[in-house]
Amino acid sequence: MKSAVFDVAALITRVVAGVIFLAHGLQKWSSGFGPTGQMFREMGVPMPDVTAMGATILETVGGIFLIVGLLVRLVGLALLLDMLAAIAFVHAGRGVLSSGGGWELPGALGALALLFLALGGGRLGLDGLFRALFHRRGERRAAEEELSAYAQRPQPSNVITRPGGGPTTPAQSGEPAEQPQVPRQPGEHQPSRHRPGGMDDEDMRDIDALVSDEPPQHHKPPNRS
Repeated sequence: MKSAVFDVAALITRVVAGVIFLAHGLQKWSSGFGPTGQMFREMGVPMPDVTAMGATILETVGGIFLIVGLLVRLVGLALLLDMLAAIAFVHAGRGVLSSGGGWELPGALGALALLFLALGGGRLGLDGLFRALFHRRGERRAAEEELSAYAQRPQPSNVITRPGGGPTTPAQSGEPAEQPQVPRQPGEHQPSRHRPGGMDDEDMRDIDALVSDEPPQHHKPPNRS
């Protein structure tokens, strides 16, 4: 809320100050550099021709830049120096009120220029628009760099990437999990291999004995006495 209020107040102040500076610059421009330089010479301004040209261009261009909100801090510094020079060489010693040639008007405009130098012109201007664009571009570039760094990171060997992009385990992907091979100790009972139909190795030996006309050999159970 405070930021929005400041932006609106800065916009109004910029436009009003810009219109005043622009009006003074156009006034000097319409009079011409020669007559303006002669007026500066009569007021005792040093290098009147150069000063008249610089003040005319600065107040005209600076007023336009303040209205549109472009380079507000830099323009504020330049206009502050312009008003300080006007007070020092023209209005000093003449009081405060502008009716007597005092520093009332250049003092107020210089104070506004100082505020523009210190605080800027707010977001409602070209400076605010460019800052927002650069900030958004910087965030997008940072997001792309982070995504690129994540894509280059090596994936774990036990993780399979689905076509949709999410990682999954072998059990989730439908592939049989490899069973660990447990070594057996010597003498440990080996389970008999079952054949189709529920027959084991002993049943197969009985069938072979019947076919070969030999009596089946059954293993006698060990004597438990």
